[in-house]
Amino acid sequence: MVLPNETIKGRGSAANPGNRFTKVQRVHDEDAWADPEEPAPGTCFLESTARTAVTFNDSPDVGPGATVNPYRGCEHGCIYCYARPTHETFGLSAGLDFETKIFVKHDAPQLLARELGSLKWIPQVVAMSGVTDCYQPVERKLRLTRRCLEVFADFRNPVFIITKNHLVTRDIDVLKRLAEHRAAGVFLSVTTLDPALTRIMEPRASHPSRRLAAIEALAKAGIPAGVNIAPVIPGLTDHEIPSILKAAASAGACAAGYVPLRLPYGVAPLFEDWLGRHFPDRKEKVTNRIRSMRGGKLNDPEFVSRMRGKGLFARQIAALFAAGLRRAGIPADGFPGLSTASFRRPRGPQLDFFDVWGK
Repeated sequence: MVLPNETIKGRGSAANPGNRFTKVQRVHDEDAWADPEEPAPGTCFLESTARTAVTFNDSPDVGPGATVNPYRGCEHGCIYCYARPTHETFGLSAGLDFETKIFVKHDAPQLLARELGSLKWIPQVVAMSGVTDCYQPVERKLRLTRRCLEVFADFRNPVFIITKNHLVTRDIDVLKRLAEHRAAGVFLSVTTLDPALTRIMEPRASHPSRRLAAIEALAKAGIPAGVNIAPVIPGLTDHEIPSILKAAASAGACAAGYVPLRLPYGVAPLFEDWLGRHFPDRKEKVTNRIRSMRGGKLNDPEFVSRMRGKGLFARQIAALFAAGLRRAGIPADGFPGLSTASFRRPRGPQLDFFDVWGK
């Protein structure tokens, strides 16, 4: 279901399209959310019943194979988010459901302490936000990410964070403890420097200037901080690569990366619909450039190429990024490697409370 020529304030999607796994589809009254008297769909938080905090993947083109995700679904509402289709495995939609029905792993810190405390645990870099942002708005209240970081700090197990929320600066004290052992690094995702575009493309994420301020605060605290230009949207945001790199370098970023737009499964029609609502004059240009980078389709699922694209426009983006790095003075290999050398299994009241030992 797609609302006719309407948007919903504070939401990236204006639709709850069908789920590819279910035969029965829900149909919403098309006039309900378009009615100014009708309240916009609110957010509800659901209990996650996962029995582990750490999950693993063996993708050859994704960073650390171990990840911790206290939240599934994301209220930031980024229309392009590649994680949207994960909600379909719960029988929900990649559209509004992904933004408004958030699964919360309330016992993530306890589970994490138990897993790191096990003799089976092999010390390794763990990523937070491997699926959805660990600093989305509800984290300000629930503090699950902070409590997970405290567990990582107790064990001195290295952790790598990717976020687009200034809230990460709240936890500088814990990240400093980790950084003292080369066990912390943070990348801020900056898609655009245009606040008007941010407001409709990433409606509940931090303002671009706040993300740059987060890089500056982290760098000043001695925590390795970089910028991730992701996704790069050809024909819409690709021209901003040099200015984003320059701004990030001025803020103290020691490294940078980029990923061209990916549109797996249900994300493609959502993004096309969003373009038609907000940039009807650019829709054809943007989608044609995406197809030129993705073998004639809107998405390329192949490992490696999905993270860089193919063809002329992919090469142009790569060249623009490389030139931007040189001009900004950001070294291509500037991010320091994280280390497991200081890993330990401490005994103490906190870990006894988590019932780690003997498990």
